[in-house]
Amino acid sequence: MTKPMRVAIYARVSTTDKGQDPENQLRELRAWCANSSHKVVTEYIEHETGRKGTDTRKQLAALFDAAGKRKFDLVLVWSLDRLSREGTLETMNHLRRFTTYGVAFHSYTEPLLSTDNEMVRDIVLAVLASSAKMEAQKISTRTKAGLARARAQGITLGRPTVEEAKAGNVAKARRLLGEGKGICKVAKLAGLGVGTVSRLKDAWRGKR
Repeated sequence: MTKPMRVAIYARVSTTDKGQDPENQLRELRAWCANSSHKVVTEYIEHETGRKGTDTRKQLAALFDAAGKRKFDLVLVWSLDRLSREGTLETMNHLRRFTTYGVAFHSYTEPLLSTDNEMVRDIVLAVLASSAKMEAQKISTRTKAGLARARAQGITLGRPTVEEAKAGNVAKARRLLGEGKGICKVAKLAGLGVGTVSRLKDAWRGKR
């Protein structure tokens, strides 16, 4: 017999999914809890895309906050993509976060992806971790390919090197000296030492 647990229901519908009503999920999830002798202690209802994280999804953030305080034993959702559509890596991190809090997870339509069964929990997390690693590798490969393509097209990437930055400062100093500004003023405006500017001025005079 399943041990009764305190359950938090998380239901989400996307703002782009017209005609969807979270009540369709809630009705079935509440019935599942009743049939399993579990007690629903709170419900989180979100009207937001699943591709966004806790910084945008306030109900998801509240769910994790309450999970960290052990206000319930189990998170119940209609399906895994109702919890997150951010990608395998982020989804796995969400489930792992629940696990560290000592809170189980159950997908109503995907019981094999649930972690409330101790016999399959480690397997589920291992499979998701492997998938997340593959996803991270694919992202890394795409990023490197994009950088290589940008370099091939002559696009400068990242911050300028020290040499490039210094060359820019020197050019600015020379321009300011040509405008007749004093050494100390030029050093301050160009971000160079007074000695460096003094040598630049001597060299500039020598070319005149």
